[in-house]
Amino acid sequence: MSLGLSVSSGLVGLQSSPSSIAALGTVGLLALFLSVTAHLAARNVLGDVAPLKALGVGIGPAVISLATQLLSLPSGLGVGVALAVDGTAIKLLYDQPPRTSAYITLIHAVITVILGAVLGGAVALFVTAPT
Repeated sequence: MSLGLSVSSGLVGLQSSPSSIAALGTVGLLALFLSVTAHLAARNVLGDVAPLKALGVGIGPAVISLATQLLSLPSGLGVGVALAVDGTAIKLLYDQPPRTSAYITLIHAVITVILGAVLGGAVALFVTAPT
């Protein structure tokens, strides 16, 4: 079954590069979301922490996510690098030993996946709701 995308020199890609404002907005929103979940994870493990520290944690994985997509890198590599950057940022910003930083990083990943699934499901329900 042909999708009609072939040309004489090869296949035409289905995706184009995003505009710079779209990429910046996507990274900004993802960084904000990851900062909120990082703060929840750090607060869960460490108790009362400064919310501003979480802003430094969220930007690294957000930039890695965009770079992985734009450079067409394997997603597993992107996730691994993002987790490493996340753990390093948590270790440096919260001044914790490696074991505690790894635990906070694990909790951050779990909270991000759960909250992302819940929010994604809510958006899907809202978008597909009958009018």
